[in-house]
Amino acid sequence: MKLRDGLRMATRSLTGHRLRSALTVVGIVIGIATVIIFASFGTSVQTDVVSEFESTSASEIFVVTGDVGIGDDGGFFAGSLDSFALPAVTTYDIDQLRNIDGVESVLPRGSVDITAVSYSGQTLVLDSLTATTPAAFTEEDIVSGSAFKSGVSGEVVLSESAVERFDANVTVGDTITVNREDGSETVTVVGIATQARGGFGSFGDFSPTVYVPTDPYYQESGPTATSANQGVDQPAYRQVTLVAQPDEVSDTRKRVETYLNESSDATQVLGDVGITVQSTADLVDGIESVLTDIIRLVTGIGVLALFVGAFGIANIMLVSVTERTKEIGIMKANGARNREVMLLFLTEAVLLGLAGAVVGVPLGLAVGFGASLYAEVGFTVPYIWIAIASAMGLVTGIISGLYPAWRAARVDPIDALRYE
Repeated sequence: MKLRDGLRMATRSLTGHRLRSALTVVGIVIGIATVIIFASFGTSVQTDVVSEFESTSASEIFVVTGDVGIGDDGGFFAGSLDSFALPAVTTYDIDQLRNIDGVESVLPRGSVDITAVSYSGQTLVLDSLTATTPAAFTEEDIVSGSAFKSGVSGEVVLSESAVERFDANVTVGDTITVNREDGSETVTVVGIATQARGGFGSFGDFSPTVYVPTDPYYQESGPTATSANQGVDQPAYRQVTLVAQPDEVSDTRKRVETYLNESSDATQVLGDVGITVQSTADLVDGIESVLTDIIRLVTGIGVLALFVGAFGIANIMLVSVTERTKEIGIMKANGARNREVMLLFLTEAVLLGLAGAVVGVPLGLAVGFGASLYAEVGFTVPYIWIAIASAMGLVTGIISGLYPAWRAARVDPIDALRYE
């Protein structure tokens, strides 16, 4: 029997029972479509999140005091709570970090204790101001106004979330009152920003934040540490972010890590605990790992649906073998070999699997595209998963059709011709 003849006979058999074939294919369609839906939507979210993260902090190197790292879930963990966030990076260290090849700017970040912030008769409970430098604000970060000036007191930048907490509309040029335990200070809002570089939240500061310049606020009110290199107490930071040249992030990180671990004040203050240096690439790898695991988990649901579809194909093929017993006997009486009979029924099963893939892939992509539009993320076509799902449809047809095809090949032609 020629392959063309086998395909024609298999197609004629399937189209002769359109409803039964269609219901069988539905199981494969659901399985493959489910795989594609979850894979396409998950990949789209992954691409959007990673690209957003990279676009906001692609060249950043994070320096954190203590034994801190990135866990399997992509988040930061502290190996020692006693050393985590211990002020140790001194002013001397920051000056030395600025001189390292590949470092474009250094963004120290600290907290200044307060009790509340007041505006237009309304008090917002806030336990600290965030001290940073003007370089922490990019043009994209500033919604209105500008960043404060270093060395100038009485100027603050509010985050959008802080502005939204006040009932009255806070605008650039307004004055607010910062309350401390030892008194209060009236400051001017010079800018409103979505975020400031130098924090671990690269998608914006969600909690209300009031930014002030490290000079003079942190230098006057922040914690200090003894500089081993200078022999005096200096303002010390728990967290510092370095902006590196885009094409030298990896090499710059190594140079920064070498300095901090060998000759910095921070290593003297922290002792054996050490200091952690992480680049954006490390964070992105952690995020991608988590999202990849999630995609694999949810696509497993589609695989289970494919198993159901496989049993449907096996069932329909066994029924077909029983119904066509006499036809099989006639074929064998006319010289058809067992291999040809087996190939015929196996071809029918494979066609059912391929039909499921042909319908399921575009259906899954369409639903995935709709989900991406609803979630307002860019749509990414998961080419690898399309290939996997298509192969799974083919393999499902082969595996589920093997036993029925083998059973058809073993039919005795004499008994088959007498079968009613």
